[in-house]
Amino acid sequence: MAQAAAHSGWPGWWLRRGLLSGLLWPLSLLFALLTALRRGLYRAGMLRAERIGVPVVVVGNLTVGGAGKTPLIAELARGLQQAGWRPGIVSRGYGRRVADGGAPIRVDAQSDPALCGDEPVLLARLTGCPVMVGRRRARAALALRAASPKVDVMLSDDGLQHLALARDIELVVVDQRLWGNGWLLPAGPLRESPGRRRDATLGPEGALRQVRGGGLHFALVRSPGDFTHLVSGQTLSPAQFVQRFGVEPLGVIAGIGHPGQFFGMLQDLGLSVQGRALRDHQPLHAEAFADLPSGRPVLLTEKDAIKSAYLPPDLRERLWVVGLRLQLPPDLLPWLQQRLEKTRGLPTA
Repeated sequence: MAQAAAHSGWPGWWLRRGLLSGLLWPLSLLFALLTALRRGLYRAGMLRAERIGVPVVVVGNLTVGGAGKTPLIAELARGLQQAGWRPGIVSRGYGRRVADGGAPIRVDAQSDPALCGDEPVLLARLTGCPVMVGRRRARAALALRAASPKVDVMLSDDGLQHLALARDIELVVVDQRLWGNGWLLPAGPLRESPGRRRDATLGPEGALRQVRGGGLHFALVRSPGDFTHLVSGQTLSPAQFVQRFGVEPLGVIAGIGHPGQFFGMLQDLGLSVQGRALRDHQPLHAEAFADLPSGRPVLLTEKDAIKSAYLPPDLRERLWVVGLRLQLPPDLLPWLQQRLEKTRGLPTA
């Protein structure tokens, strides 16, 4: 169970209902009450949600940790760009060192992930979109609009529970872990009830079959993209990489929400991997590589590669970055654009 929990990115008591989760369950009832009270205050108008003047799409998950939001936001942003939209992206920038009272910070492809967060820097590199991070997403979104007035749609990386930012479309992302043991924090991984209303639920087809309701369902297909040597920039297709390095065990580092999904994807290619799961957003230090096969290539996610700049040169020479291909269903982007077009005539403040 300990290894399964490490590879899931969740503690063991979130994966099944047992003694510890049962002892924590009363606190889950309190968490549910406070969450419902806060949402009720927004519905009653006692707390105000800020409109920013352009349609807002929130891409989030109902559980703690990642479920594949970042690659989905990148694909949505690229698809909207190709259709003539000018998307901007806002994020809290988890894992960053917060300075200046949490004031919004503009992010570009060369920004320091320690100051901005790893995912916002990755999104800036993958999409070329304006990206802004801030503890308060509504404030960050307004700052981004002021800095980039041509932005005509805002994508929020996470933020389903950040109700101060008014939104027009909510997309919930799930992965194979789904809801874990089905309990709210702290007894389980859920931040909100799985029955929460949203416009659509997206994830692997196998997980979607277990989701009841949740608006429209859109199946996502994830597969490894190209393997790129971190230092030289040499690029190999998955087949070429397997042919060249697939005989002996390889090291793998994954500091993402669900490391086991990444390890399994590489094993499905026929690679023998020795995986090291880090906490999501955990800084990357040389000590993390100590138990991996000596002298062999080490595979990283694109998000972890963002944090590799300060590793020793000899270690960086061993690193290969695994891209991710995310295949969207053909009806997703047309549906999203249709919904966005309908919001253009709505009040913006």
